[in-house]
Amino acid sequence: MKAQLKVVEYNFEASEFEWEIAPGKMIGAWGFNKQIPGPELRADIGDTLVVRVTNNLTEPTMIHWHGLRIPSAMDGTGVVQKPIEPGETFEYRFVVPDAGTFWYHSHHNETAQMERGMYGALIVEDKSELVTDSERIFMIDDMKLDSDNRFTKPGWFIPRVIERHDGRQGDTLLLNGKENTVISINGGQTERWRFINSSSARYFLLHMEGREFKIIGTDGGLLEHPRLANEVLITPGERMDIVAGPFNEGEIFAIESLPYNRVTFLKPKREKFATVKVGESKPSIAFIPETLREIETLAQQYAKVTRNIKLSVGPSMKDGMSFLVNNDVHVNDKPVRVGELQIWEINNASLMDHPFHLHGFFFQVIEEDGKAPSFKAWKDTYNLRPRTKIKIAWMPDNRPGLWMYHCHIIEHHAAGMMANFEVIDDSKPSEENARNHSATCHT
Repeated sequence: MKAQLKVVEYNFEASEFEWEIAPGKMIGAWGFNKQIPGPELRADIGDTLVVRVTNNLTEPTMIHWHGLRIPSAMDGTGVVQKPIEPGETFEYRFVVPDAGTFWYHSHHNETAQMERGMYGALIVEDKSELVTDSERIFMIDDMKLDSDNRFTKPGWFIPRVIERHDGRQGDTLLLNGKENTVISINGGQTERWRFINSSSARYFLLHMEGREFKIIGTDGGLLEHPRLANEVLITPGERMDIVAGPFNEGEIFAIESLPYNRVTFLKPKREKFATVKVGESKPSIAFIPETLREIETLAQQYAKVTRNIKLSVGPSMKDGMSFLVNNDVHVNDKPVRVGELQIWEINNASLMDHPFHLHGFFFQVIEEDGKAPSFKAWKDTYNLRPRTKIKIAWMPDNRPGLWMYHCHIIEHHAAGMMANFEVIDDSKPSEENARNHSATCHT
């Protein structure tokens, strides 16, 4: 019998509050419902999600639903929504069409609001043969604090340029809003761990002191087949689902990030985020099938390119450097049409990494530096290494409106590495002319 679809409702308050990230260590946080991360949202595929956001901050805010294929008016960016002013309430309402690990975060003054804690997880579930003994969500973050546990502000010109170049990356390491987390798991158990990189700029090279795990999903849900690994890179904005365990009773090991050189002033190093302690063994009911699902191929490697995008870094008299899309900042790119397959070639012409994020749509990487990928996946965020070209395929479905793509290092986005574009349905008036009629705030 078909499951009954439902309306799932949440109420959010955005506010400033004191948050304890470690015993006796308090910070002045911003967030939703006075917690970091914000409330964990859960719905089943096809449900209608309703989130009412009341803004009790002293500045405007709005929420982007990262990875969700929802209407343009609900995407939570400044081109489709009037910011929620202090004292106002706005209602987000949309159907969640895909199962997977998603998240939400502020998309206004992101460099400040996201780092202070304005983010949370959103899980959409569907029936699957996959069975695990338990499930956890791990939101990766860091904060840049001074000796009094206050958020730092870059001072004179050179520190500002360095932070603009590297992105804001701090030494206070958080997993689910806490430092030095201890995770208890029973021996013999197999768990699904959903990792979400909610940091401004940190590249997280997941490692568990050499223990193997199975990668089962990424941004757009499950892969076709589990992939055995002992490390995996999770870039800002990206998600990775793994199957962890079984471990032996009495084991103790770290969840850590190995050094990854993304070409920054800050030297990469090995860093510990949490400790896993394995307790008493229990029987397992886990079942991890060899085939998780089928993913339809959108296009082949040799498909004709419909758009070229160049990411680069250039000099700026004001700020030392600008982050560019096709040699410009904050670009208005050409429209695309509903139902016309898109093959975009994205060229990272710079000497540093950039995680490319496309709002509102999943894509498949069909080529990287002339080679086809070894497996298929639906993505919305993908890392481009220096001097690397990728070719992606995606289909604009019938959700006309204004969308964007950008580097998900938040400081690079703010410094210009982003573009808006319109999805056009030729049978309807242009969203460019009609967008002011959608998604307005109310008190």
